[in-house]
Amino acid sequence: MNDRELMSMAREASLNAYVPYSHFPVGAALECMDGSVFTGCNIENAALGSTICAERTACVKAVSEGKRSFRRIAIFADSENWCTPCGACRQFLAEFSPEMEVLCAKAGNRYVSYKLSELLPHTFNY
Repeated sequence: MNDRELMSMAREASLNAYVPYSHFPVGAALECMDGSVFTGCNIENAALGSTICAERTACVKAVSEGKRSFRRIAIFADSENWCTPCGACRQFLAEFSPEMEVLCAKAGNRYVSYKLSELLPHTFNY
């Protein structure tokens, strides 16, 4: 699977976002080391702390199916700025694959690539 195909899956996932408060749909597509892909979208809640980001949705789906090692994640939002993962998502993903690739999109079908360790150089771990 190439970057564009993975990003397309993230874009499709964003269509399922539940965003009545922010009106900012985000989709993610998480590629596991075995080539399987899990998608997710952001799901908001009036109790804002209960909101879950697209990246964590995809990761939780993968982990719940026994996956623990990830190659890369594509994050899609049709926004003016690069859609990078929030701090909680960075730490959540780093729990499993701190060197994974992170593809971050913005409007115009453009994206950039980072290593997760670049975005979160000092993870919290035991």
